[in-house]
Amino acid sequence: MIGLVETAPAELVQNARAALGKRNLVLVGLMGAGKSAIGRLVAQQLSVPFIDSDHEIERVSRMSISDLFAAYGEEEFRALESRVMKRLLKSGPRVVSTGGGAFINERTRRHIKRGGLTIWLKADLDVLWERVSKRDTRPLLKTENPRQTLENLMNARYPIYAEADLTVQSRDVRKELVADEVLAAIAATAGNQI
Repeated sequence: MIGLVETAPAELVQNARAALGKRNLVLVGLMGAGKSAIGRLVAQQLSVPFIDSDHEIERVSRMSISDLFAAYGEEEFRALESRVMKRLLKSGPRVVSTGGGAFINERTRRHIKRGGLTIWLKADLDVLWERVSKRDTRPLLKTENPRQTLENLMNARYPIYAEADLTVQSRDVRKELVADEVLAAIAATAGNQI
């Protein structure tokens, strides 16, 4: 049947929802890792709202991310991103997908860690490149060698993403499978003080 989303086993969803409680689930990782696609599925399964922080930034600024970078530079964009994330994480539960650089900014990372359970969607270079090379809307990849830039971002950011509470491998499989793995990772935290 076309248009129907495959659902996770009810017990898995129930266990994940109980483990999450009133906390937010915050997905971090590089561009192309699947934070928005997986986040939407997980939010739907958990019956909680989904928020894409980049879309929220565009909404409040009335500018695209690319235009914000061009007009104000990365430093001002990161300051705005930090303010938006702090506001988004004040209430929960909800699933929030972050921009690739959000967790890298120390102030924003503190807001994120205080505001919920973090999951790093980790992907290898080939998977990321396959996904991001289809569109030219990524301001950080507007370089002479965007694949090398992406690899440089991986090398710089992966040690920081590793600070997330949990890690789930994002790879070239059905997104429903990765969403189920996110739910299982959340459910596995039951009783732990993550």
